[in-house]
Amino acid sequence: MKKVTTHISGTLSRWTTSVSVLVALALILPVALWSQSTIVNLGTAGNFVILAKTGVSTTGVTAVTGDIGISPAAATFITGFGLILDASGAYSTSSLVTGKLYAADYGVPTPTVMTTAIGDMETAYTNAAGRTLPDHTELYAGDLTGQTLTPGLYKWGTNVLISAGGVTISGSSTSIWIFQVAQNLTVANAAIVTLSGGAKASNIFWQVAGQVSLGTTAQMKGIILCQTQIAMNTGASLSGRALAQTAVTLDANAITQPAATTSVEDGTVPVEFSLAQNYPNPFNPSTMIAYNLAKPAMVTLRVYDMLGHEMATLVNGRQEAGRYAVPFNSTEGTRAMASGVYYYRLQAGSFVDMKKLILMK
Repeated sequence: MKKVTTHISGTLSRWTTSVSVLVALALILPVALWSQSTIVNLGTAGNFVILAKTGVSTTGVTAVTGDIGISPAAATFITGFGLILDASGAYSTSSLVTGKLYAADYGVPTPTVMTTAIGDMETAYTNAAGRTLPDHTELYAGDLTGQTLTPGLYKWGTNVLISAGGVTISGSSTSIWIFQVAQNLTVANAAIVTLSGGAKASNIFWQVAGQVSLGTTAQMKGIILCQTQIAMNTGASLSGRALAQTAVTLDANAITQPAATTSVEDGTVPVEFSLAQNYPNPFNPSTMIAYNLAKPAMVTLRVYDMLGHEMATLVNGRQEAGRYAVPFNSTEGTRAMASGVYYYRLQAGSFVDMKKLILMK
């Protein structure tokens, strides 16, 4: 009886261990696979079209749509923009920028906002660099010229080049691309990054450990997360964001931020319309508002005070089915926002929902 009991006990022990391993794998593997197809969360760094630590400079007639931020460097390291300090002392404006310019030495709450944004930029870079199980490794030996790139995670231990022949990024509006580049990324003179099939610049992430160089009249698409410098040569354009851990240098360039970010975590579009609670909440001054669209629709997303006065319009236009996350910065509203309770309202076709958000200054 003792031998039988021992045998049964051993069998049960081995069976339990096997089940535990299978359960662990079942939990780990989906997370590993899921992590490759999800968007890189920019946090409050997503409130900026250009963000840098040491400097942002321009020569020539540059046109920037979106906000510019710098930290820990001071406003004196934003050069060539002809800064006009706002009466609040919290930001500047420029004739070259449709948006605002922020620096670490501006008035409160800007120093804290900038410290948070830089931290979020670094976290996003680490997240993009840390994605494992690439779909493609050392593809085309780093020369993407003339190629068509489908959704997925790409990894290179070398430089990456896009010559004058350009490259096409092809996929749907909910597809995700993450490009991990261990050295430099060079987009040559006149090279064009073309989007097809509904691919969106907000879903394309270039994580570059070295320098990013955009040649004369090059046309770049996507979010650039660079550990060093982003240099744009004369006439180059960017639809996306330039987020650099050193400096961004411009020369008569056009930089436009993408609209909203969107992601599909499981390869399918949402099955229903929904509006999530903003995060963080309470917030100061930035938060994210996420929502799902089950099918294409005309979408409006607006923020109101408790008396029904409109404070800001965040989205106003047609969007494809997908999952969206829109940043809201209380300092960018159409009216000055004091601490208190506000609400945001999403209308997508016939779907309408509304939730409260709390601003604490």
